[in-house]
Amino acid sequence: MRIGIIGGGVIARLFLEHVARGDMGEARVVAIQGRSPASRGKPLAEQYGVPFVTSLAALIAERPEVVIEAASHDAVREFARPLLEKGIPVIILSAGALCDDALRARLETAAAKHKALLYVPSGGIGGLDALKAVCVAGADTVEIAVTKPPAAWKGIPYVEKLNLDLDHLTGPVTLFEGSARAGVPYFPANVNIAAALAMAGIGFDRTRLKVVADPALVYNTHYINIRGKTGAISIRFESVPFPDNPKTSMLACYSALAAFKQFNSPVRYGT
Repeated sequence: MRIGIIGGGVIARLFLEHVARGDMGEARVVAIQGRSPASRGKPLAEQYGVPFVTSLAALIAERPEVVIEAASHDAVREFARPLLEKGIPVIILSAGALCDDALRARLETAAAKHKALLYVPSGGIGGLDALKAVCVAGADTVEIAVTKPPAAWKGIPYVEKLNLDLDHLTGPVTLFEGSARAGVPYFPANVNIAAALAMAGIGFDRTRLKVVADPALVYNTHYINIRGKTGAISIRFESVPFPDNPKTSMLACYSALAAFKQFNSPVRYGT
């Protein structure tokens, strides 16, 4: 399997490390795409002897059999549809971009028309298989609370407008509470899990999202509550933040590898 990666952050590094160790079978990374020669993916690509490209055309020229988007909402908007229209499957990690119904519809149409898989992994949460089963029977409520240490919320324009001193919080502070539709766009690098939950379940408008900065936390801690005809489900995730990027968890990063490993597998356990 020939892998292309958009983005040069922790996901790209993880894939390159695991491929180099032989953990990914016959898979190999054939290109890393960044926005410019100054992108952080360039030295990473050089370190592992992988071509670094700055355009979609150059990425496609490397003949990837699957492309992993691990960059941003903008990358999803710019590159996902052209890749699908070329028949190239895309694994999207910046799932919050799909809060845009029109964009999601275009990508779903392209995937169906060109028979190219559009795949959004669970990311830093789980339980989406149970959620899907609940929805078949009839789901009443789906709620997710995304709670992280204050450092994870730094540098976000929406949070900066709240005028909080994140370095000196004395207790948990709710940054947002409302629908996933309203909240996901405010946190483009932090709450992609809420988007995955909404798309697997009852949609962005009915899925409730709460976002919290809590100075007492060591782990990124998320709570999911689901109620429906089949009963009630409550799940808690305590995820170690990735050392190089506290905005995301190690579980979210390894979810990308797990998604790829089952990509072509003829055997799957769970839904």
